[in-house]
Amino acid sequence: MKKIILLSLAVATLSVSCVSKKKYVELQNDKFQTEAALAETKLQKEALEAEKQVLEDKMGRIEARVAEYNNRINSLKDESDSKFTLDGKTPMSTNTKSKLNATLANVSAEELQGANNLEDSINVAISHNLKKSISDGTSEQDDDIQITVDKTVVMINVSDRLLFNTGSYQVSKNADGLLKKLAEVINSEPSLEVMIEGHTDPRTIQTGVLQDNWDLSVKRATSIVRILETKYNVAPEKLIAAGRASYIPLVENDSKENMAKNRRTRIVLIPDMDKFFAMIEN
Repeated sequence: MKKIILLSLAVATLSVSCVSKKKYVELQNDKFQTEAALAETKLQKEALEAEKQVLEDKMGRIEARVAEYNNRINSLKDESDSKFTLDGKTPMSTNTKSKLNATLANVSAEELQGANNLEDSINVAISHNLKKSISDGTSEQDDDIQITVDKTVVMINVSDRLLFNTGSYQVSKNADGLLKKLAEVINSEPSLEVMIEGHTDPRTIQTGVLQDNWDLSVKRATSIVRILETKYNVAPEKLIAAGRASYIPLVENDSKENMAKNRRTRIVLIPDMDKFFAMIEN
């Protein structure tokens, strides 16, 4: 009996031992698989996080470029909105247009009569401001200073009685105020080129110094140029002296009055486009 009991206990113990080892192996396998799955998941997580970072960096760059493009678009739109076209070619800012309107409000109805379009209005405004800048405001100078604009070239005709005595190329002291103001206009615009042209009437002149009207017209131009350079500090490289004698009259030389109109000094201002529009401002 005792042998039977011992045998039964031994079998039972062996059975329990066998079951526990099998279970242990299974648990070990489960643990290994779980750890392997965990490691794989961790790798996948790290890969996803790296990919996410790459995508976030890429998205950041895209957003920055989009913001840059939006800023450029808005800037171009603002620039476009601030401009309109003159005869399909020349842009003018709304700020300049506002100044143009302010100037035209001070121009007489007589001056505005010939302004049929925007270009004419610009020319009137420039002429008005330049005359105001260089003249003393008296009716005499108003009659003796005429300003016209041909596209972007500004031409100032000054009667010789404001600058010279008859038949002389010596500049009158009375011209100092006018030439000083003219120099201020020239010096205020570094890009300007300035041509000084002497014009005469057709009457023959010949002296010990002057051979003919060519001489007189050239010497009058160079006399003005020298004063602008030496007395009023106008850069000489901006100045051009020219004599036209009597061959480009404003009116027929059929009366003393008309010959007086033809005896003149023409100051031609040649600006770039930006400086041309700057002349709208006083």
